[in-house]
Order: sequence, then structure tokens, then C-alpha cells
Amino acid sequence: MDVEELSHLIENYGKDVYGFCCKLTRDKHQADDLYQEAFLKATELCHRIDDTRNPKIFLISIAANTWKNQRRKFGWRQRIAKMVAFQDDLDNAPGMIDGATPEHAALDNELHAMLDMASASLNDKFKIPLYMYYTAGLPVEDIASALKIPAGTVKSRLYKARKMIKEYMEVNGYEGF
Repeated sequence: MDVEELSHLIENYGKDVYGFCCKLTRDKHQADDLYQEAFLKATELCHRIDDTRNPKIFLISIAANTWKNQRRKFGWRQRIAKMVAFQDDLDNAPGMIDGATPEHAALDNELHAMLDMASASLNDKFKIPLYMYYTAGLPVEDIASALKIPAGTVKSRLYKARKMIKEYMEVNGYEGF
């Protein structure tokens, strides 16, 4: 893969892959690293990118698999020696959403924060297909091929993820969600 082809991939699919990385990691710095690693791995695996199929699926599956590997390695490291992470709430604070009133904006921000917490609490096997579907806008069949699981399993995981998020929201006071 030459520089021109790589820049074409980044230009066409970079925003979608980066958005997926941001949702998955929930941290700007980790998302930047994951995004960069995904495209580095894509350059290594350039011979496997098929232009007749959607390259976006291939790139997002690389990011998802890289994320899984990082989480697995981090889990092993945590078992050996626990690390304490510094939380900087300025990076993770939800932005102001345009609303008719400040009260509406505050309620919207609270709702989005609750949805983020609910989706972040999901297991990766539910979270990754959910983010691929809603953040990256991939169809079920493409998610299935990227994760190498049947389409029915993807649909089932999306259904269960939505159900768990709904239960989380109802428990925390958002009736009729």
C-alpha cells in the first residue's frame, strides 16, 4: 500500500474509524492511540483489503480486534500489578447540547451521560457490536463478517445490549426509556 492509497483510506473512512475508537475507549488519548494502531495494522495488512467490499468494515474490525487485544493485555497486567489511573474529568465531560432552555440542555446532558455510562458498563461482546452499529453505522451483515460471527448472533447481541441499557436507565430513574 502506498502513501496515496493510505491517505485515500484515511480521507474516506478516518472519521468513522475515529468515532468508533472514541466510543470504544471513552478517552481521547486512548482513542488517538487506537486509531493510529488500527491504521498502522491496516498498512501491514494492505494485501487483505478488498476494494470491491467495504474497506470501512475491515478498518473497524482491525480497531475492534486491536482494542480486544489491548484489554486482554491490560487485564493480565492488572492481575500482576494493579495500576491507579488519573482521571481528568475535563476530557470526559459531556458537551453542551443545544436546547430550548438551560433546563432542557441539562436534562439532555444528563441523559447522554447516563447512556454513555450504561453502554460503557456492557461487556465487550455486547459493546463492540453496539458501537459498530450505532457509531460507525455498519449494517448487521458487515458487523457479522468483521467479528466473524453469524448475523443472528449480532442481532441477538444488539437486542440484549439495548435491553440491558433500557434496564439500566429504568433503574436509574428514566422511566419509559
